Amino acid sequence: QVQLVESGGGLVQAGGSLRLSCAAPGRTFSNYKMGWFRQAPGKEREFVAAINWNHGSTYYAESVKGRFTISRDNAKNTVYLQMNTLKPEDTAVYYCAADPFLADWAVERAYHYWGPGTQVTVSS
Repeated sequence: QVQLVESGGGLVQAGGSLRLSCAAPGRTFSNYKMGWFRQAPGKEREFVAAINWNHGSTYYAESVKGRFTISRDNAKNTVYLQMNTLKPEDTAVYYCAADPFLADWAVERAYHYWGPGTQVTVSS
């Protein structure tokens, strides 16, 4: 069982930045894909970004390319989502996800483990 814990959400003005973190106390993510998804009120959960933990290759939704960066810290067993130039439409609950199957990076059902989510609110 993998228990993921997100942190770093909050309230920020448009144009500001936040960094989300995701960790699984007591375990590593070697050979896993790690993803960030988000769900805005009244909308479906959508893919944001993903990373191959071993190779560091990354994948992004078009809506966040150039503004968000996913990365990982091997020593801390933590994956990050650096969010810059935030917009009100980025407001959502952000979820960290993990899975050992290294494909289908943007597919929600391809992730077996999920964190409880962290709220990000961007004011205009």
